[in-house]
Amino acid sequence: MNKLLNKSLKSFTIYALIVLAASVPAYYFLVDSIWLRELDEHNEIVADRTENELNKLQLSETELNQSIVLWNKIQPGTNLQKTNLDNARKDSTYTVLRKNPYVTHEDIDRFRGLSRVIEINGQNYLLTVETNVEETEETVVAIAILTFLFFLILVVGFLILNRRLSVKLWQPFRNTLTKLKSFNLNSQRNISFEKSSILEFEELNVALNKLIEHTVSVYNSQKEFTENASHELQTPLAIIKNKLDILLQKEALTERQYQLIEDINKALTRVSRINKNLLLLAKIENHQFDDSETINLSGLTEECLEQLQEHFSNKELSVNTSIEKDCVVTGNSVLLEILINNLLLNSIRHNLQKGTVEVKLSKSGFNINNSGSVALEKEQLFKRFKKTSDESSGSGLGLAITEQICKRHQWKIAYEFQQDTHTFKINF
Repeated sequence: MNKLLNKSLKSFTIYALIVLAASVPAYYFLVDSIWLRELDEHNEIVADRTENELNKLQLSETELNQSIVLWNKIQPGTNLQKTNLDNARKDSTYTVLRKNPYVTHEDIDRFRGLSRVIEINGQNYLLTVETNVEETEETVVAIAILTFLFFLILVVGFLILNRRLSVKLWQPFRNTLTKLKSFNLNSQRNISFEKSSILEFEELNVALNKLIEHTVSVYNSQKEFTENASHELQTPLAIIKNKLDILLQKEALTERQYQLIEDINKALTRVSRINKNLLLLAKIENHQFDDSETINLSGLTEECLEQLQEHFSNKELSVNTSIEKDCVVTGNSVLLEILINNLLLNSIRHNLQKGTVEVKLSKSGFNINNSGSVALEKEQLFKRFKKTSDESSGSGLGLAITEQICKRHQWKIAYEFQQDTHTFKINF
């Protein structure tokens, strides 16, 4: 990705280069028109001076004719001939391309000419003056090269100034960005932005402070509500469940009453489980678990597999394990046990009857593969209370808790479905 200043400088450079390229033909036509105008003035001066000087000499016709012949021989680029044309004839300017007889190279040169009728001793003469035009192309090329050289100097100067100024000008923004990257809503450490002399950065810091304060306030309110609600619900739920158990044991109930109480008991059990999971999520997010234990993950995984053996048997699942010995991690044993159990239960829940489960553990990661027919919805996979498939009968919190435990231990969890196989991967 390009930096902001570099991107703007690139646009300015391209624009300047286009303007420079367009200026070359403009230079050509401008310089050429100036040359031709100056040469036209020069030729007119020569014509006026020739007419005035010859009239001042007051030569006889014979002397005049001899002088004109001599003039035409020794004066390059001019020609004077007697003519019957009227003196009122307008001057004619023209441009001609021909070889210059006074130079050795064979190149074709350009000449700017003036044709004028002048009066000498009362007779009309046609004066033609031609002047070699300087090489406009060479002049323009020289100007273009010089302009391009200054353009390079300008661009290099911009690059150097841009690099030096950006470090200083954008330092407050970089400081703000660094602090924002390190901000964690769970830890809720206050961010103190440095004062800036630049108005836009100062306004940004003020807006960010307000946004963070509001976000933290809303987050705390939601977290407090979740904690209080989950905690306060535990006691009445336990009392209701206990009363139902007593009712089932001591009262003579009809079949219909018994079925209704069983349905209530199942729903109550699910509500209690959801409540405990919500309380667990709140505790994880509030960092209420010690993460400094050294845990043998290999032994813990084997214990979890043994505890769930009955569940595997009920669905007639074939379990294959590849557990590397002494895989040690630092974390919280309670959370890691919950993580492993959640993934194992998920592999049972979303499996086929007489399907397979494959558990792999190494020092680099933890994988669980299980057979299946339909992929889980990735967009809903780790969201709370979201069903990942039509077959799901859980509370919708198991994978959300699993993801939070992974984040707590700074691990990455991913899901794939290929060749009728669900795969959960955790990279340590």
